[in-house]
Amino acid sequence: MELAGATWPQVEATGGRSVLAVPLGSLEQHGPHLPLDTDTRIAVAVASGLAARRQDVAVAPAVAYGASGEHAGFPGTLLIAHDVLAQLLIELVRSARSSFVGVALVSAHGGNEEALAAASRRCAADGDDVLVWHAVTAGGDAHAGRTETSLMLALDPGSVRGELAEPGCTEPLGTLLPRLRSEGVRPVSSNGVLGDPAGASAEEGVALLGALVTDLTAAVDARWSAR
Repeated sequence: MELAGATWPQVEATGGRSVLAVPLGSLEQHGPHLPLDTDTRIAVAVASGLAARRQDVAVAPAVAYGASGEHAGFPGTLLIAHDVLAQLLIELVRSARSSFVGVALVSAHGGNEEALAAASRRCAADGDDVLVWHAVTAGGDAHAGRTETSLMLALDPGSVRGELAEPGCTEPLGTLLPRLRSEGVRPVSSNGVLGDPAGASAEEGVALLGALVTDLTAAVDARWSAR
């Protein structure tokens, strides 16, 4: 069920037994070739994949702004602070108490991690049942490289400006993190890419998306048995 298009009687008819999946993304630069809302589109696709596999899942409208301070040096990036995002999520979870058995926060933006951890702690203290899930691909690059380019080729190939795709900084993320945290992305990678989009394909994107949906579904299955 897509929550935004549902009516209140439809939600009431689930008897409070459904899981609410809330996609979390960002509006931030993704190199010269990918759209600003790449993370949000991926989060929505994974949450929708979960709903396709479990009939007791309702997908909420995405939270399309994230904690993206590291990308603030690029035009078009719009962001909210970690504490603001955490409080927003806490309030959303509270408002879902009477309608859903629990909430799965489905994040496709790594920068949201701090806010999600804070929200998870508060929700647990309040007695709310919340699962925090991060989109992580084994061996994937960090940002706007082959991984995200492949995913976007699978989701919306028309949004990928392939002729503008170019490699960025390809150093391991673990090595770059201190500079990224202190300086932001632009001094590290002038084009905003952390990785190399070369070799990306829609076929690879379909496989990556399927793996993400499988991982999320397993996490939700482990938390809430299918109804």
